[in-house]
Amino acid sequence: MRRFSLWMKAHPAFGDSLIAGLLLLFDLGVAATAVDRGVSFSAFLAVTLLMLGPLPFRRHHPLGSSYLILAGAFLQLFTHGGDAGLPVRMSDFALAIALYTLVANIGRKAALIYSGWLLAGTLLWAIFQVGEIQAVFLAFMVFVIFGFSWAMGEFVGARRAYQREMEQRLALLETERDQQAKLAVGEERSRIARELHDVVAHAVSVMIVHADGAAYTIRSQPEVAENAVRTIAETGRLALTEMRRLLGVLRSEDAETQWAPQPDARGVVELAENTRAAGVPVRLEISGDVDDLPAGVGLSIYRIVQEALTNTIKHAGSGTTAMVRLARTPEELRLEVVDNGFGTPHDVVKVSGGNGLIGMRERAAVLGGEFEAGPNPGGGWRVRATFPLAA
Repeated sequence: MRRFSLWMKAHPAFGDSLIAGLLLLFDLGVAATAVDRGVSFSAFLAVTLLMLGPLPFRRHHPLGSSYLILAGAFLQLFTHGGDAGLPVRMSDFALAIALYTLVANIGRKAALIYSGWLLAGTLLWAIFQVGEIQAVFLAFMVFVIFGFSWAMGEFVGARRAYQREMEQRLALLETERDQQAKLAVGEERSRIARELHDVVAHAVSVMIVHADGAAYTIRSQPEVAENAVRTIAETGRLALTEMRRLLGVLRSEDAETQWAPQPDARGVVELAENTRAAGVPVRLEISGDVDDLPAGVGLSIYRIVQEALTNTIKHAGSGTTAMVRLARTPEELRLEVVDNGFGTPHDVVKVSGGNGLIGMRERAAVLGGEFEAGPNPGGGWRVRATFPLAA
């Protein structure tokens, strides 16, 4: 039934055709009585077609279909509307449907004009039925039906207007969210670019110092000069690797320069101690040597752990413990930060805007790594990142 209801909503003309067909069956039931009382069958059929034929098109052409229905009503009025002995025609309900359609889809002005024509037609019909008590009662019922149709049109029109407004607001919110995400990505990339720039600048400075030392000792101490040249080559390769990563990141020209030395993976120990001092017990597990990691990888490890532990302190709640794992292999470095707090991803996004997660994901992507964050199956929050180390 739900699937059929959704299909009917997507194809409203089919439902209108069913209504028109149902009213047509009732009208055909009184056709014989009308012919017996001297009504022309052609006139009866013309009225039926004019009043029921436009119903399937009322949503796409509300104004034209409504006035075609009105024309059929006036034709009925002047052909056999004065015969009080005829049964009530169900096609007359098409007038109420047309009024509802105008109020809901066009507006009050067009509906008021149409109501004036309906009032005139109703008064003419009452004049034809003068002296009939039944005519007065039926005229009252006609006004009640038209009033109900107007009220329903107002309700549906207001609901549609509200729905359109909500859709526009949702579209605007989605646009703003996308823009905020893009701004957050841009800011984080600028920050990464500044930090990688400092790494490369440090490597170049080391190369210059060793080059000067090699030039000074190349004749008196060739062994020292050879070691300096070898250091220059190794540092140059690292600097070239970091420079390639730097070229893919945009740097903001008006950003403030930070002269503090950049941290590396060894600073994770200090981060764990600071988090413990803030009241969150942290256990740190390190497998393998993380002292000689590439500068960009070490810096990203430090920043991701810093952001993850900060989120734990802010959102995980009291009584939370955290685990930080670093595992190095010849091919890659794996990082995992897990807590057992009761905070949810919705809380993180709602409070921080989600920029911290975006920044961590960008750091991993710049270095060719992978990043994922989400609820831990055992409760709490989990952050994972993998960085390639192979040449």
